[in-house]
Amino acid sequence: MKKLLIIKDIGVVLAQISKNKETKMQGKDTINSTFFLLFEPIFIENFIQYLNDTEVDKYVKKLKTIQLIELIAYAQLNQQQGLRDISNSCNNDEFSQEIQLESISASQISRRLRKMKPEIAQELFKKVIAQTGAKLGSRNLEQGAGNFYILDSSTISLCLSKYPWAEFRKTKSGIKLHLRLQFFDGNILPDHAIITPAKRADKTQMDEIVVTETNALNVFDRGYIDYNRFDYYCENNIRFVSRLKSNALVEVVEVCDLKADSTIKKDQIVYLGKDGVSKMNHKVRLIEVEDTGGNPLIIVTNDFNLSAEEIGDIYRYRWKIELFFKWLKQHFQVKHFYGLSKQAVENQLFISLIAYCLLMLLKLKTNFKGTLLTIKRLLNTCLLEPFNIFLKKLNRKPKHSSHGRRKPPNHEAIYQETVRQVIAGESDHLDDLIYDPILL
Repeated sequence: MKKLLIIKDIGVVLAQISKNKETKMQGKDTINSTFFLLFEPIFIENFIQYLNDTEVDKYVKKLKTIQLIELIAYAQLNQQQGLRDISNSCNNDEFSQEIQLESISASQISRRLRKMKPEIAQELFKKVIAQTGAKLGSRNLEQGAGNFYILDSSTISLCLSKYPWAEFRKTKSGIKLHLRLQFFDGNILPDHAIITPAKRADKTQMDEIVVTETNALNVFDRGYIDYNRFDYYCENNIRFVSRLKSNALVEVVEVCDLKADSTIKKDQIVYLGKDGVSKMNHKVRLIEVEDTGGNPLIIVTNDFNLSAEEIGDIYRYRWKIELFFKWLKQHFQVKHFYGLSKQAVENQLFISLIAYCLLMLLKLKTNFKGTLLTIKRLLNTCLLEPFNIFLKKLNRKPKHSSHGRRKPPNHEAIYQETVRQVIAGESDHLDDLIYDPILL
């Protein structure tokens, strides 16, 4: 009987989705709205089935789970400051019709955001990632490296009196967003996310975030150094590339030959750790290169097949996750939260990542070659317009090609300086919302 009820409920939801599509096609001159096509990926049958199985909307009379996700994602895209701003969005008749919600109070949004289990948003995040990955394909930036993953975390500081559950320091609270990014043909995509209090060390999350597949290559920074875990990875053929701490104890076993024109300073087979205390049982490879400022950069890996030059280049791509965190903090509302509870904060962050993936899917759908930020900015004004109008504006050529007498910024110099700062561990300023490398 319960199974029949589930099928019936899913049928109702999918019928409603089909009806929505039909109502947006009420003539030859009207097509689906941009809003509909942006959020269409979350209306997937297996997620509707998941919601029905968990009965999360069983006693919800207003603001169902999918409506809540649409509402918060819309707030993220428009960087709305508070719950009242989100509530006032429904005063726009077109938006109200799109989301099928005539009105909603700030307190109702707060309550639903607080009570919704983060596992629900996390489940949708996984399903949207799967769709995005399928669209992007499986080609990787480094063809010989296999599946290429970058791991890192970013700390978001919070007020101690408002968020006492988020342990960080004596004078402030904070949370950490542990993130794994994957490369798809030069594109980056968040692949997995974990949210913890900021006090926890990065390496405590390694078991959850490291990819254990044989063809995967995990790239991470010094915060994830753990010799016991490195031994485990060596035993189980889990490949990794990491930067080594400057005070690491190294026992050189073998010195490898270098090419005459190589930029590599060292390529050695070594043991890491102190005898009788922390020394590794397995040999690893130590490679020394120079950053853009000429400073030594020591890299350690258990991959003995790739060349030293390839390993050096692979680690340099780690800066992309720093730029991803910067982009997320500048263009989404992830440093100011709509709720004070742990669940509300986690839900908002997961919905932010969902919104990023939806932008990526829209970029792929439109075959747009420009930046994701261009799409986001245009959505702020064209989200409720027909999709053909959005496409026309997205691909419109600029009316003026001249920038006058202004000297264009040196993008290559900015890029090299950013890479140098990230590699040298001088990247804290990248999290600052007022930082703009173009102005420096």
